[in-house]
Amino acid sequence: MSQPMIRSILWLGFFAGILLAWWWLYTMATGMDLDLIGRPGPMAQAMAAMDPRMDMYMPMAEFGPLFSMWAVMMAAMMLPTMVPTLSTYEDLMVSANGTRAGWLGVLTGYFIVWVAFAALIAGVQLALLFSGVIDMLGIPTSRWFAAGLLIVVGAFQFTRAKELCHGVCHSPMSYFLTRWRPGALGGLRMGLGLGVYCVGCCWGFMALGFVGGMMSLLWMGLATLFMVLEKLPQIGHFVVKPMGFALILGGFAVIMWPFFMGV
Repeated sequence: MSQPMIRSILWLGFFAGILLAWWWLYTMATGMDLDLIGRPGPMAQAMAAMDPRMDMYMPMAEFGPLFSMWAVMMAAMMLPTMVPTLSTYEDLMVSANGTRAGWLGVLTGYFIVWVAFAALIAGVQLALLFSGVIDMLGIPTSRWFAAGLLIVVGAFQFTRAKELCHGVCHSPMSYFLTRWRPGALGGLRMGLGLGVYCVGCCWGFMALGFVGGMMSLLWMGLATLFMVLEKLPQIGHFVVKPMGFALILGGFAVIMWPFFMGV
C-alpha cells in the first residue's frame, strides 16, 4: 500500500474517531433528557435530585460509567487539538526519521495521558457528588463553588505553569526537536510527554464542566473550540489572557447575579 494511501486511512480513522465520540456524547445527553445547553427535562431533574447514597444502581454515582463518560469526552474534546501536533510530526517525517508507526505512537501516548486524567477527574466528580457540591448531573449546587472555579481557572491563565505548558502545546516543533525519539516506542514516549504538557495547559477547561453541567454539549463545544484556538500558531498566544479575564469576570458575575436579580 502506498504511503499517501496509508496517510489518508490514518487521518480518516482519526477524524472518524472524533465524530464517533461526539455522536456517543450526544446520544448519552439526549438519553438523559438534557438539551444541547445541558438544561434538564423532567426525567433529568428527577435524576439530579437523587441522593447518591440511595441503595439502588445509579450510573452517575459509579466510577466505571463516569470514567467511561470522561474517557469518551477526552477523545471528543482533546483529539481535535492534536491536529497541529500530528501535522508537525508529519513534517518531520520528511526532514527526520519519523515513521507512521511513530505518528501512531505520538497519538497513543497523548491519549493515554488524557485517559489517565479522565480517571482522576471521574474520582473528583464522585467526591464532589457525595459531598453534595454537585448533583447527579454534575451541576453545582452552590453558586459560590461555580464562581470560585471560574475565578481559579481564569487566574491560572496568567501563571507561569500555564505559560510553560501552553508554549509546548502551541509550538510542538520545539518539543520534537529537543526530545526526538525514532520509531513507534519513541513516538509513544514523545506523545506521553506532550500529553502531560497538554493536561497542564487545559485541565481547567475540563474542570469547568462542573460549572455548566458535565453533559452540556454547548460547554463541550465551546471548550473544544477555545482549546483548538489556543494551539493555532497564528493566534494561540493572543487568546490565553483575554480568556483568563473573561473567566474571572464570569466568576464575579455569578456571585453578583442574585443581587442584581433581587434574589
